[in-house]
Amino acid sequence: MAGRVKPKPMRVLALTQEDTLPPEGVVPDDEVARAPYRTDYDVRAALCELGHEVVFAAHDTHLEDVRDALDEHRPHVVFNLLEMFDRQPRLLPHLLGYLELAGQAYTGCNPVGMLFASDKALQRKILRHHRIATPEYATVPIGRTFRRPKRLEFPLIVKSATEHGSQGIARASVVTSDEKLTDRIQYMHDSIGTAALVEEFIEGRELYVGVLGNKRLETFPVWEMRFTSLPEGAPNIATGKLKWDIAHQEALGLETGPARGLGEEMTTRIHRRCKRAYRALEQSGYARFDLRVRPDGRVYVIESNPNPELAWNSEFPASAKAAGYDYPRLLQRIMTLGQTWHRTPKG
Repeated sequence: MAGRVKPKPMRVLALTQEDTLPPEGVVPDDEVARAPYRTDYDVRAALCELGHEVVFAAHDTHLEDVRDALDEHRPHVVFNLLEMFDRQPRLLPHLLGYLELAGQAYTGCNPVGMLFASDKALQRKILRHHRIATPEYATVPIGRTFRRPKRLEFPLIVKSATEHGSQGIARASVVTSDEKLTDRIQYMHDSIGTAALVEEFIEGRELYVGVLGNKRLETFPVWEMRFTSLPEGAPNIATGKLKWDIAHQEALGLETGPARGLGEEMTTRIHRRCKRAYRALEQSGYARFDLRVRPDGRVYVIESNPNPELAWNSEFPASAKAAGYDYPRLLQRIMTLGQTWHRTPKG
């Protein structure tokens, strides 16, 4: 922050899950990197560096607890780090609606945009309505059998229709036969406890694009996930194990960084498509788009995550840094956008 005027100090109430509440004091970097609270720890450190008064509250189950925390701390802004409420991602938009009704500024996406993103099938319907390319898909509710339509050709990938963070995704999620498809749908129903999303698996490069803004949007450099030691025949996908297991990341040679060799025309096309999708989904604050690119250059929006990982070295902050936002400045910008959204007349 050298040479830069620090922002006016604010009272910040950070809402998080109980199992990601960061400990007090300084924790060794190698311990933080493996901890479920790494994002919360990094966010608190950066906000304190900016001079803000930060209070963390693990109120992710009862609305009364959120109300009491707002009454007690009277925050200038709520920094939302929740990915679900009462262990249900579908309830998070309703919590954001409560903050809107309470007149409380908060970071991240608005309730409508979060609702559209929390249901993967709904998100794809909206994108297709706006003629934004997404894979072919179908949903399979719990208790239903599934007969594969001809438009869904193998390989296919089976995901949770509502859970995020790669929950339930493994190499076995990519299937090449009806027998394996049936088994994976049953796994999603029984083990994850949600409807299954059966989706065309786009073989090709996996890219990420960060978008920042409410009405006026910025896009960050296109980021890519690569593997240097992926076993032959294994799909290049971000599994649940890959997300949290550092040893597994090292074994597969996971690398994330600027996408290579896209060219100016392709990069511009990707950025425009992500902005169109962001607006179509009525999002605000910030989001990370996951995309796949076939070898022939066709680009597909897989999904938008309006609540992406914010640990300092994760994809969204890393690409923001490449765009000129150091980590504290990025978080300050996110808070400013939240306050701006709060003051913007709706309708």
